[in-house]
Amino acid sequence: MLRCRDGSLYSGWTNDLKKRLKAHNEGCASRYTRSRLPAELVYFEALPTREAAMRRECALKRLTRSAKLALIEGWEPDAAESLR
Repeated sequence: MLRCRDGSLYSGWTNDLKKRLKAHNEGCASRYTRSRLPAELVYFEALPTREAAMRRECALKRLTRSAKLALIEGWEPDAAESLR
């Protein structure tokens, strides 16, 4: 999950998180994030299959903003250090 410059949250799935985050911040990954750069990684989950990732993406997109913020709040930011 990304937090955009305007404070909005963007959810998606990828098989290469580091590459996808770079693409988002270069304005090449999504029309939504392109106009809201920079985007900061605030939450992610590693899932075993593409199908599981796509199902989880749908579930995350259905969450309310407050539920997403609660997920982010409970997340360990050290998990993302290797992606910076």
